[in-house]
Amino acid sequence: MTEKIGVLGKKSAQRTQRSGVERVVNAPLPTVYGEFRAIGYMDHDRGDEQVALVYGEIGTEDVLTRLHSECLTGDAFGSQHCECGDQLASALRAVVAAGSGIVVYLRGHEGRGIGLLAKLRAMALQAEGLDTVEANLALGLPVDARDYGVAAGILHDLGVASVRLLSNNPRKREALLRHGIQVAEQVPLLIPPCEDNITYLRTKRERLDHHLPHLDAVAHLS
Repeated sequence: MTEKIGVLGKKSAQRTQRSGVERVVNAPLPTVYGEFRAIGYMDHDRGDEQVALVYGEIGTEDVLTRLHSECLTGDAFGSQHCECGDQLASALRAVVAAGSGIVVYLRGHEGRGIGLLAKLRAMALQAEGLDTVEANLALGLPVDARDYGVAAGILHDLGVASVRLLSNNPRKREALLRHGIQVAEQVPLLIPPCEDNITYLRTKRERLDHHLPHLDAVAHLS
């Protein structure tokens, strides 16, 4: 009898197990850039907590949108190894300047999806001369493991049908199209490079197809 109850309990749990993206909370978030709404989501498929920062009345069409991959070292610590922190700040400024828009902050995307410790290991290999692609491969990890299904799910929940995408990465555009979000325009988000990140940025352009035409003007950097 006990065994039967256990089996029934498991079947009940399977029936009630959630999937997809669930909106959990909507809270005001005053920032140095402007007054946003922080809309929190639970990604039941991956177990990640996600957030979309929404500014103004966004509407449904051609919404200025940034899909920003979590980067602790760049976003919080100001690392110059990448341009992530500057891109996040620029995106927040851009949606405020436009009067409305969304920044979807994607947790679980650290190091293009390999995680924080693996990213730090890859950075150590880059300090020894490997580029960002070679470093991931040397660790036996994918070059880019990110999935944008959760971002599309958040946009669908917000009623967004098409975006003006703040990104230099064509793979983000392709991912949104696959998930039913139209991309009316891809808006460049170009950050001036420095000596510490120029090699990283050139690798992103040459090996990951990022559109970074401004790098041509900084040939003097090593």
